[in-house]
Amino acid sequence: MAYIIKTALELGLLYAPIPLALFLSFRILNIADMTTDGCFVLGAAVSVTWVAAGHNPFLAIPVAMAAGVLAGFVTAMLQTIFGVPSILAGIITNFGLYTINLMVMGWSSNVNLLKTDTMFTIFAKGASFAGTYSDMLLVAIITLLASAGLIWFLSTRLGLSIRATGDNSDMVRASSVNPRFTTTVGLCVSNSLTALSGAMVGQYQNTVDINSGTGIVVIALACLIIGETILGKKTVIKGAIAAVSGSIIYRVIYAIVLKTRKIPIQGLKLVTALVVAFAIAFPTIKEQIRFLRKKHQATKVLSGKEDKENA
Repeated sequence: MAYIIKTALELGLLYAPIPLALFLSFRILNIADMTTDGCFVLGAAVSVTWVAAGHNPFLAIPVAMAAGVLAGFVTAMLQTIFGVPSILAGIITNFGLYTINLMVMGWSSNVNLLKTDTMFTIFAKGASFAGTYSDMLLVAIITLLASAGLIWFLSTRLGLSIRATGDNSDMVRASSVNPRFTTTVGLCVSNSLTALSGAMVGQYQNTVDINSGTGIVVIALACLIIGETILGKKTVIKGAIAAVSGSIIYRVIYAIVLKTRKIPIQGLKLVTALVVAFAIAFPTIKEQIRFLRKKHQATKVLSGKEDKENA
């Protein structure tokens, strides 16, 4: 059981940058960015092929993030310059990334790192004190740095402009700030975080597959909503912590469900979809319940007055 929890924590931290990315695009900018699935594979493909070519594994991280920035820029360009609706812009980019990812992988559907040092093996040699927890330590360092960097970025003048763009783009435009620019920067940063996760996962698993990103956006959204349900989302710091915590909680629950075998592995995606649907609908359901309670109380008061008048 301890090994399962350890693996779940590692996976939670590995995939945590994607809920962070959705926190920026979905919560801050109020954009449903569907580039996530393809951008995740792009980050993994760039990272694995970079390492397979004999380059420094740690440099694969910024290179993959740069590729993610380009993917985000294409989505933003389609949306802000050509007027493509945000959802369709992400879908178009995601569709095109399938071919781009194949090109990066040398027109192969998968690439493996056989007998090649990754950043995890190199770090394990230098951090022998961590023992079997060296992978978790490295991932935790990178994820925490990414979280801190996002929090800092959103507190800068540009970051505040991005936050304002999501709240009211007309107000931002009236303040002499171009919402096209802030939207573009936000989507570039968001997709760089998604590519960061893909880069780490690719080296962690020593492989990348062209279909490894399928459904990532739904899982990441589930992680984000789980974290927000538990910790709230009133501030940027809370939102970032919720994204990381939700990713870890989701992976732990996922591992426990697999361990208990109460739900077949084929049904886990359906469960994830139901969790996301319920979590998104929860505020509306809560409001409707509150309204029905008030209506019931008002009905009781009116019926009580009628009884008094009849008496």
